[in-house]
Amino acid sequence: MPFVSVSRSTALVAVSALLAVLVLAGQRLAQTGAARAPEVVAPLEPAVSAPAKQVLVVHVVGAVGRPGLYRLRDGARVADAVARAGGATRRADLAALNLAAPLVDGIQVLVPRRAAAVGTEAPTGGFAAPGSEVGIGRKLSLATATAAELDELPGVGPVTAQKILDYRAEHGPFRSVDDLDAVPGIGPARIEQLRDLVTP
Repeated sequence: MPFVSVSRSTALVAVSALLAVLVLAGQRLAQTGAARAPEVVAPLEPAVSAPAKQVLVVHVVGAVGRPGLYRLRDGARVADAVARAGGATRRADLAALNLAAPLVDGIQVLVPRRAAAVGTEAPTGGFAAPGSEVGIGRKLSLATATAAELDELPGVGPVTAQKILDYRAEHGPFRSVDDLDAVPGIGPARIEQLRDLVTP
């Protein structure tokens, strides 16, 4: 085989050209591989610890066997609170209470009593039943009435009953039935409805 003489400069040019070709080919192969197999990165998810089970404390009052404070599990309903308090009494008006309502920590569950029949004195409220004749039953005293008794008045629910008690605690006893106008949620029409049922 004949010997081919190559100068040093020619050899360097050839090697440089070969290296450039290899570098370009490597870059193209890398790009092609990246396009074919994209890198899959799983999204980061925040570490969430399981929430601790909450315990609810509710105050059950009214027509129940054992009124008082009760601890119930989170997600309990009004029916669960009534059952824990010894169940409803025979005088309870369960139709006026939403037994399916979810409980919230710190609330008062008031189980109302049935209103007295027309013409008779109310069994627990101490006021004339709605629709009865004036003077047949005793009027409810705003100075001593409880939340349960106030709740039995027509048009007065647990929230308004509590507002009446709060007003009485802050401003002292009512001087007249007209003072109810200062209680949020009670207007002139409601005062006229209650005028023959309550006394200061």
